[in-house]
Amino acid sequence: MINLTVNGSKVSVPVEDHTPLLWVIRDVLGMTGTKFGCGIGQCGACTVHVDGEPRRSCLTPVSDVADHDVTTIEGIGATKSGKAVQDAWLDLEVVQCGYCQSGQIMSAAAILDMNPEPSDADIDQGMSGNICRCGTYVRIREAIKQAGKAVASK
Repeated sequence: MINLTVNGSKVSVPVEDHTPLLWVIRDVLGMTGTKFGCGIGQCGACTVHVDGEPRRSCLTPVSDVADHDVTTIEGIGATKSGKAVQDAWLDLEVVQCGYCQSGQIMSAAAILDMNPEPSDADIDQGMSGNICRCGTYVRIREAIKQAGKAVASK
């Protein structure tokens, strides 16, 4: 059994130590918001937060996060930055196909946790590991800036 905290709830999962966190989240815990994209940590669709830091769940063995706090897309809205990002995403209609958006939102929230007023360069660097096949990068950047204003004003 591996013990971890997911979105504020303590869970014990009966899986092998080397099982990717992504499959624990999706298949064992039934939270399908975190997506499988490439399986090699390059696209960012599987991004979650581990103790507040973005992490590619497809590459993270569940044993690496034992006794740590994991936040998924299902829980990020309970944080100030996550709520601001989700609101901005809806307000600016960022989503096109939507497949990559959970990972995009998770990375964007992590940027704002570190810096609520990121420059374009900060955003580009923080989002560089997230691929959007639909090319909504301009709307993503605008939404991050809008969310940053909301976070900074609270």
